[in-house]
Amino acid sequence: MIDTHTHLYSEEFKTDQHEMIQRAIAAGVLKMMMPAIDSNYIAPMLQLQQQYPQHCFAMAGLHPCYVKENVADELLKVQTMLQQKNVVAIGETGLDFYWDTTFKAAQYQSLQQHIEWAINFKLPLILHTRNATQETIDVITAHKHPDLKGIFHCFGGSVEEAQQIIDLGFLLGIGGVLTYKNAGLDVVLKEIDMVHIVLETDAPYLAPVPKRGKRNESAYLPFVAQKLADIKEIDINDVINITTNNAEKLFKV
Repeated sequence: MIDTHTHLYSEEFKTDQHEMIQRAIAAGVLKMMMPAIDSNYIAPMLQLQQQYPQHCFAMAGLHPCYVKENVADELLKVQTMLQQKNVVAIGETGLDFYWDTTFKAAQYQSLQQHIEWAINFKLPLILHTRNATQETIDVITAHKHPDLKGIFHCFGGSVEEAQQIIDLGFLLGIGGVLTYKNAGLDVVLKEIDMVHIVLETDAPYLAPVPKRGKRNESAYLPFVAQKLADIKEIDINDVINITTNNAEKLFKV
């Protein structure tokens, strides 16, 4: 399996980071994609990639919730990382209007810069959206390009939104929310072909049932895979094979 979105470098893994990674590998999660947050996390993320070059893969980006007054400096650091380091994707970027809209305009500007990088470097774009799914879709639509592909991470929208995303050539990142009783994502995914889906944990957040409420980790990805298999009424091995193939093609790993 491939965990397409996991913050392995998070402070929440400080006491057992390496054991946590070994648990993931033992659970069959052999590749873990690490989205960026801001420049404070670049060094620990790259250190993990260096320690586990076959398993941990870094991205370059600025999370929309970390778009602040210093956005120009942060974007410059992302650009430097893109030019100097080996990364598999651009992100996570996007729009988040849930917590704070003080820097709403700057979030749009940051997203547009990430889109340009994704096209220029021919790297997948990893998108975070909260209270802004349609707005993010609209931005991607306005910048539609043959080389612009990626993932709408932690997708939780409607069938109509899913279809718009698919039409843009993007994949749906599905994680622990799928296992939550009242999320409604199971109904949506019944209508979506498996070729448009990849798996993720977003660890340490959004742990799946039966681990809900606890710190999430990549080793819990099989719970998401099993739930998706149940919804689609197919074998879990088919879920693993298809989603892994989808991720390998996107990230070229």
